[in-house]
Amino acid sequence: MSNKWYARAVLFVADIDRSVDFYVKQLGFSQPWRYEEEGAAYVAQVERQGCELILSSQWPEKVGKGLMFISLDVEVLNALRAELEGRGVDVKEGRWGYKLMVIVDPDGNELYFPYPADVKET
Repeated sequence: MSNKWYARAVLFVADIDRSVDFYVKQLGFSQPWRYEEEGAAYVAQVERQGCELILSSQWPEKVGKGLMFISLDVEVLNALRAELEGRGVDVKEGRWGYKLMVIVDPDGNELYFPYPADVKET
């Protein structure tokens, strides 16, 4: 048994296939596994470079209420922004006491990418 913590956020979505399609095709994640019953998907995991998210359609009342902070070095964040914009992703500006890059998935779950405090807003 390890003393290291291993954590994954759960984002609630209405349609697993639509959500996996967005995370894989638009955001560059991969899908290592999914859980199905009688041909219907209920849960899937997507991941990119150590960021693992579980997508679940099991609690419809929670759909679209997720918020995830993902911290990257500013050079990596700038490169990611250019990559996502190149794929046609709607990249938004945000604030949380400092500048953020915000991505909203098809259900309204938000991914917040904070810029260092010394990066000025444009």
